[in-house]
Order: sequence, then C-alpha cells, then structure tokens
Amino acid sequence: MMDKKTTKWLFFSLLFLGNTVALAQESYFNVPESDVAKARKLTVQQQFSIQDYYRSLTTFDYGLGKDWEIGANLLNLDYYPVSKQILRNDSTSERAYSPLLMLNGQKIFKLPHGFHVGLGAQVGYNLTPTKNQRRLVSYGYANLNKQFYKEHYKLTAGLYSGHTRYLGAGPQVGFQAGFEAGIFYQKLHLIGDWISGQHDVGQLALGLELFLSKSVPLAIGWQRSNQNGTSALIVQLTYMPD
Repeated sequence: MMDKKTTKWLFFSLLFLGNTVALAQESYFNVPESDVAKARKLTVQQQFSIQDYYRSLTTFDYGLGKDWEIGANLLNLDYYPVSKQILRNDSTSERAYSPLLMLNGQKIFKLPHGFHVGLGAQVGYNLTPTKNQRRLVSYGYANLNKQFYKEHYKLTAGLYSGHTRYLGAGPQVGFQAGFEAGIFYQKLHLIGDWISGQHDVGQLALGLELFLSKSVPLAIGWQRSNQNGTSALIVQLTYMPD
C-alpha cells in the first residue's frame, strides 16, 4: 500500500489528468472498440468499478487521420476505503501491476462489406515503483469489427496477448469480444464485452448506455470476474466530439 502523502499526490494528479489533454483507446467497457478517434479530435473516457475497493481507468483518444490514433492511459488506480490507501503492486504477478501509465496506438484497415480490422498495442510502466522495481508492461490485440444498420449495431471479436504484469497470473493469449446495440439510437444502447482467461483482466461486463447528449454517453453496468466470480458495479462516462 502507498502512504497517505503518496495517496494524496496521486489523487490530485488524477483530477489534473481528467481536466487536461492526454491520449488512449476507447472501449465498450474493457474490450477496445477498434474505432479510431476522428482526425484532430479528442475522445475522453473515465471508468470506475466499485466493489470492496474502487478502481479507476482513465482513457483518452486522439485521431491522427488516415485511420490512425495514438494515446496514453492511467490504469488500475485502486483505492481501498477501509485503509484509505491506494494499492501499489510492483512485486508480484499474482495480480496485475498497479497503477499503470501506458502509451498506445491503433491502426484500422478497412475491408469490403463494412468490415474492418483494428490492430493495437499498449506499452508502459508501473507508476510510482519501489526501488529498482519499474517494469515494462504490454498488451496487444487484433480485432475484427462489423457495423450494421447505419451504425446502430456493432460487433467486435479478436485475439489478445499481454504480459503477466498487465494481465496477472494466467494465460497470456486469449479471445475478446464486444457488442453495442442501439435500442433507441444515440439515446439508449445495450453494450457488453468479454475477455477470456483466468486472470485479473478476464471478465464479463454488461450494461446500458444513456446518451446525456449526442457526444456524452453515460454507461452503467455489471461486471463478473472469470477468476473468482466476484461482481462489480461499473460507471463509465465518455466524451465523443462530433
């Protein structure tokens, strides 16, 4: 665990990051959607999962044009209310390292009949490491996407590979899938995703996405771990500029 001084520093750093321009990959809940941000536009996504501790995942996307995006994200910022501390893990891969500061990139390749492939990767380090414990962390994926009925429905399926320090103990290669269904298009959507594997990242998530405006959807969902069956509440807010 981190001491109180470090906890306060990270808390205010997160607030600062949430109000400045940074970069990364947008997801349904946990699986990348493999849709790049619009050229010279910034997309921001903030997710909290709530169980016996609170986990924050902050995501930003910036479109470079020509179906490219680059980015960075702050992952696995885990706050334990009982001890009033943020967990710092950089010594055991039984669970994913935390917190993590990642850089990423993604390229879309368009195919006939409305299909496209998204190739992406995230690479970074554990934040605030103990002495000599800064370690490289990585995750990569290849997703096949298909949109239906004027983008009202979307399906994603693909393969991932990640380092144990990113995933936690368990298989390092697996399957991931996600979907979005516009029940009332850009008003109320059903979304969900699943990542295979008996590790920290392996989980099922389902929820509803309510559009506060055309550019600001709020998603609320339920998440279940593959590893031990524990559940969590997910709250996710996204800003997607026109």
